[in-house]
Parts: sequence; structure tokens; C-alpha cells
Amino acid sequence: MANIKDIAKRAGVSVTTVSRVLNNHPYVREDKREAVLQAMEEFNYQRNINAVHLSKGETLLIGVVVPFTNHPYFGLLVEGVANEAMKNNYKLVLFQSNYEEEREIEALKMLQHKQIDSLIICSRICGWEVISQFTGYGPIVFCEDARSQNVSSTFIDHYMTFTNALEYLHNKGHQKIGYCIGRRSGANSRQRGKAYADFLSRIGESYNEEYIFYECLNFEHGEEVVQRLLNMDNPPSALLVTSDFAAAGTVTSCREKGIRIPEDLAIMGFDNQPIAKIMHITTLEIPLVQMGKKLLLQAIDSESRTHEEVSVKLIERQTV
Repeated sequence: MANIKDIAKRAGVSVTTVSRVLNNHPYVREDKREAVLQAMEEFNYQRNINAVHLSKGETLLIGVVVPFTNHPYFGLLVEGVANEAMKNNYKLVLFQSNYEEEREIEALKMLQHKQIDSLIICSRICGWEVISQFTGYGPIVFCEDARSQNVSSTFIDHYMTFTNALEYLHNKGHQKIGYCIGRRSGANSRQRGKAYADFLSRIGESYNEEYIFYECLNFEHGEEVVQRLLNMDNPPSALLVTSDFAAAGTVTSCREKGIRIPEDLAIMGFDNQPIAKIMHITTLEIPLVQMGKKLLLQAIDSESRTHEEVSVKLIERQTV
């Protein structure tokens, strides 16, 4: 494969002149430009775009880490990131981590090795002691409250949001309230757990581990939740479900089992996915596409570290 020295020799010009032609430099004599273009055509020369980007210190690639690519929550976040990336002439490199540390570290190492310009982590598994080793290599942006770290973030206040949702259910007459969540660990999960414990303390209700349902991410998990409820002697009268798809599965299974919604069990979802609208599920609207847009804009800002809180809106329907 020909290189620019071969092109220069064939065209009878200097390597500097070839470089200027390749970079559309205005101060090149027209006869020399034509000679270089003719030599490039003869050699079928193609520029090494990676080398060009490397010489400029940028790749125009943004890494995006998601735990799962098939979950609607992360799908909407990535949609917002991708739409804004296209407007700014960036392309995305998508990493599915499955919440495995090694996969997340692979993405961080790509930032370290300048294979991507910055990295967006939509939901992390690595601790801050790991993340901090890579913050000097380029912007890292998180979809969680990371104001105490040397990174950027766009987030919702999960403690306050969860508290407000629990208070809403309590004001509707519910004392025994349980909740369904995606995973036991994680910063957002810890905030929600603390909000729940503090709420129970305020209303004078004892903590019941049986009322907490973990690994509730998808529609089919709703059936497992309902089966557990049916086996309880003293089940909760309301559930706060942190996924509209899991909430929809719970509503569907309740109807199949003869549990009346909301008379026997009130259900409140999260995110305001289309399925919540179709099934008339009361939920909390999180503007995920808008959050994705903000994450991308933070990722391409190499000069500053910023943190932006996004507000959440209550959508009242028929399940509470």
C-alpha cells in the first residue's frame, strides 16, 4: 500500500506538499495539487483516518457503557446520547458490561489508550477507587450523583424522588408499602434503600425485609413478585416498582390471580415508558432521552467538570 512518500515521489513534489493537499491547505499551486491528486488516483491511495485523528489528538468517538442493551431504560438514554452525538459529528462505541467489572475496565482502558475521546457510564459496577485511576485521561460522565468526584454527571435525586413517591402512596392511605428494585448494590439503590428506611421510621412502621423485591427489571419478574405476595400472611397494600416493565408484569399477573388493582394492591412505576401509558400505570416520569443529550454534551466538554440534576414528574393514572 502506497504512503505519502510514494505519492510525493510520483507527483514530483515534497512530502509537505502532499500533506497540504490531503488537508485541503489553500496555499498549494494548482499544478502541484493536480499532480498529487493524479498520483493518489494511480495508487488508489486512501487516507488512514485513525492516523489523522491521532495526529489531532482526537478520535471523534465517544464510549457508552450500559449494563444491558435490551432494557428500555438504557435504550432511551442511548437514544438521547446518539441523537446529540450525530448533531456534533461524533460516533459512539457501545459497551455492554453485564455489570462485570472487567468489561467496564476495558472501556476505561480504551479511554486511557486514546482509542476514544471520552466515556459515558450509564450505570457503573466499578468503585470510585478504580474510576479515579482513569479520570486524568479524558472526560468520564456518569448518570448518577457524582458531585464528590472528579467527573461530570447528570442525575436525579433518588433519595428525594423515592421519598416523594412513598409519601404519595402514604397520603393515599397506604401504611404497608413495599418496593421492587433492579439490584441490591449501586449508588442509586443505596439512596432508595435509605429513603425507604427513613420513611418507615417517620410513619412508625417496622422494617420488613419481605417487602423488598430485588432483581425486578423486566416484565416476567412481575409474576415472581405476585407469587411471593400470594405466599405472604401479611402482604403490603402498595408497591413502588422502579421499572415500568416490571410494574406492567406485576399488574398483568395480579389480574390473572384475581388481585384487584388498586383496591387490593396499589402499584406505582418508574420512568413513564410507553407500556405504563398503555396499561394506565401511575408512574414517575424520568426524561431519559433528555438526560442522554446532557450526558453527551458533558462528554464532549473537555474543559470543565459539571453536575446537573434533572427533575422528575408524577404521572397519576389508575393503579393507585
